[in-house]
Amino acid sequence: MSPGLVMSLLLGVPRARRLSVLAYHRVLPERDPLLAVEPSAAEFEHRMRWVKSNFEVLALGEAARALREDRLPKGALCLTFDDGYADNYRVALPILRRLGLPATFFVATGFLDGGCMFNDVVIEALRHAQCAELELTDLGLARHALGTDEERALAIDRILARLKYFEPERRRRTAFEIAARAGSRVPTDLMMTSEQVRALHAAGMEIGAHTVNHPILAEIPLARARHEMEASRARLELITGAPVRLFAYPNGSPRRDYHVEHVALARTLGFDAAVSTAWGAARSGDDLHQIPRFTPWDRADWRFGLRMAHNLMRHDYARA
Repeated sequence: MSPGLVMSLLLGVPRARRLSVLAYHRVLPERDPLLAVEPSAAEFEHRMRWVKSNFEVLALGEAARALREDRLPKGALCLTFDDGYADNYRVALPILRRLGLPATFFVATGFLDGGCMFNDVVIEALRHAQCAELELTDLGLARHALGTDEERALAIDRILARLKYFEPERRRRTAFEIAARAGSRVPTDLMMTSEQVRALHAAGMEIGAHTVNHPILAEIPLARARHEMEASRARLELITGAPVRLFAYPNGSPRRDYHVEHVALARTLGFDAAVSTAWGAARSGDDLHQIPRFTPWDRADWRFGLRMAHNLMRHDYARA
């Protein structure tokens, strides 16, 4: 049975009246060996054309209302982007507008207008490092070979897997120390400007909150988590002049990156819906403040389609 037929069958049965949500971070002008999971513009446009042909693409706010009111259409799907990268505006937006597809952009406001997220500080540091090896043992991050792109990519994965769970200020200082040891500058043009966020909103795209500094909420005091969520929303509402009703948990793994108290906080603060990074598809009656997201990274249509079909049938997804 072909993947296209599999998708058609799954989307046509009553139990497939579920919401699939794709999560992206960046869309690159060209492929990058150090950002292997990030699609190029050509790959993203190809995937969006496939999505448009196989799903009914909704704005996330609309989909959340449909879930609440038990009127979700079959084959419903939402597109989301996390963090606030400038290529969301420069590369992804023109493709989305050309195809008439809505999307939601979750922005970590502390990095707007020239900031750089800790992970990108590390990625760009290792990209431009002139040394064949980087010694980070005293930072708790081991020693890493940097002789080839493959070694640099492996080093990036290993460093970030540990670094993202450091306390936010320690995480920032450590990332900048890595850049200094690598002899690399910290980029100031990777994230959107306030004006680009405003332009996304003006283009009909949804803007959602993603905290200020992108901390792992489970690793900080609840009062600080509340401030991160509130301040992010306030800044975005100031930029767009419109209410911000959607939230994405940083990193987003239930029970590891956020807990039940953070879900309760999202409700208390008045967000209409919030998204995690748990695999699965939501249906009416599910917790709108823990909507799962799943993005297969397969390049081939048939593999992407099969993974989406399998994920569509998952209901027992992880929650806090």
